[in-house]
Formats: sequence, structure tokens, C-alpha cells
Amino acid sequence: MANLKDIRTRIASVKSTQQVTSAMKMVSAAKLRKAQDAIIQMRPYAEKLNEILTSVSSNLSSDVENKYAGRKTEGRILIIAITSNRGLCGGFNSNVVKRVSELVSTTFREQAGRKKVDVIAVGKKAVDGLKSKGIIVTNSYLDIYEKLSFLTAGEIAQSLMESYSAGDYDRVELVYNQFKNAAVQNLVNEQFLPVSVSIKDTKATKKASNISYLFEPSMQEIVVTIIPQSLKIQFYKALLDSVAAEHGARMTAMHKATDNAFDLIKELKLNYNKARQASITNEILEIVSGANAMKS
Repeated sequence: MANLKDIRTRIASVKSTQQVTSAMKMVSAAKLRKAQDAIIQMRPYAEKLNEILTSVSSNLSSDVENKYAGRKTEGRILIIAITSNRGLCGGFNSNVVKRVSELVSTTFREQAGRKKVDVIAVGKKAVDGLKSKGIIVTNSYLDIYEKLSFLTAGEIAQSLMESYSAGDYDRVELVYNQFKNAAVQNLVNEQFLPVSVSIKDTKATKKASNISYLFEPSMQEIVVTIIPQSLKIQFYKALLDSVAAEHGARMTAMHKATDNAFDLIKELKLNYNKARQASITNEILEIVSGANAMKS
């Protein structure tokens, strides 16, 4: 059994850690409220814009040029890994790195290495995690969370669209954590480019298919405007989702760490009391033994 000084030192250390985790939990809870409001306000607009885009794209004639449409063959694939710049949020970042690693290995295994896969990291943890997996990061955006806005997100989305339209890549995918609630984050990988028109049997899709749009000045100009705008909104929504999911994951992780520290302190105090009682008992036995020795 450890001596009393070691136990007291560890109790003080665990209490200090508990104060830190409790403070981080409260900070994450405050940031989560703001990030949650941002993504909740963004989702209806993004969904409505995607509904209009689906309807417009499904009505496109063959003579209307769409440079963001799919290609017959896929040669190069780009994966965007969206993580955070800070840790202490459970498996938030490691899950993204693991999914990207699986996508890269699966693509090479299925295509026997014929397809080239590039990875762009958004967040410092993506860079560190992917390098530890042996995956080369072609580009990274580490300071985007300092001043996250639609303009900064739109610049990255614009560069991705330019690379796709120039033929540098044939498919672009996003891998990030989608915010559901403070305790649950869904890891998703969604296709960013080419623009996919997926017709699902839902009420919203049926309603959109029954709507007749009047295009002015022309469908071509509408498509040229609405598709880039929709893609920028989609990328910005992914970043907002990731930010809200990060704060939710960190708040949950710090809550569990604080509870674990409380349980550990309780166990250490019990061990401390046992050690102190054993020490007192030994001293009493030594005194009694000494007194009996003097009498004899």
C-alpha cells in the first residue's frame, strides 16, 4: 500500500485535474449553444436550396452545359477531412481520420491502385492523425476556425470547384462529424462533387417534382449561379456541423472526465483512510510491544 504522502499528493493532483475538466465542460457548453444556433438556422436554407437545385438539375436538357456534372470515368479522387484544431473531445477527430484511412485503402484495394487519391485536411488534428497513418496531406487549412464565416468557407469551396472543373479531380468527398445533439455526432462522408441528383421517395422530393419553375433570364444562367452557391452553402454547413459536433463531443468528454475524477478521489480517500488506520495500528502495536518488553 502506498504511503500517506503519495496518496495525498495524488488526491491533490486529481482535484486539480477535476477543476480543469469542469471548467472546460462549462466553456464547451457555452460555445455549443452558439454553434448549435448557427447550424440550426443554416439547415433549412441549405435544404431548400438543395431542393431547388435537385428540381432544376433534373429538368436540365442535354444541350445545357453543366461543368459540375458527373463524368463517365473517375481517375482522381479528392477527400476533404474536416476535424478540429484542439483535442480532448473523445473520438471526434480519430473517427474522421479512421474513416479517411478506410476510404483511401478501400479505393486502392478495389481499383488496384489505378485511381489516385489526394487528401486535404481542415484542422490541425486531421494533419497529425493522417500523417501518423502514413497518408500524405496535399494541402491543409489550419486557421479557418479562427474567423469562420461564409466568405472564408466559400473561398475554399471555390478552389475545390475550380479544381474539379479544370479536370484535376473527378470526384470530391467530404468526411466530417454531423451534429445531432450534444451527446451524439454522426460521422458522415458525402459527395461534394460532382453534383448528384438523387431522387428519393420522400414527401419533399414529390413536392419539389410537382413544382413548375419559371426561369428568367434562362435556365443556363440560373444553373451557373445556383450550383456554385449551393456548393458553397453545402461546404459551409459541413464546417458548422463539425464545429457544433466538436463542442458537443468535448462537453460530453469533459463531463465524463469530471465524473471519473470524482470517483477516483473517493477511492483515493478510502485508501488514504485505510493507510492511516494501518499506520496508527502499527504504532499502537509498537508501543504495546515495547511496554511489555520493559515489564518482562
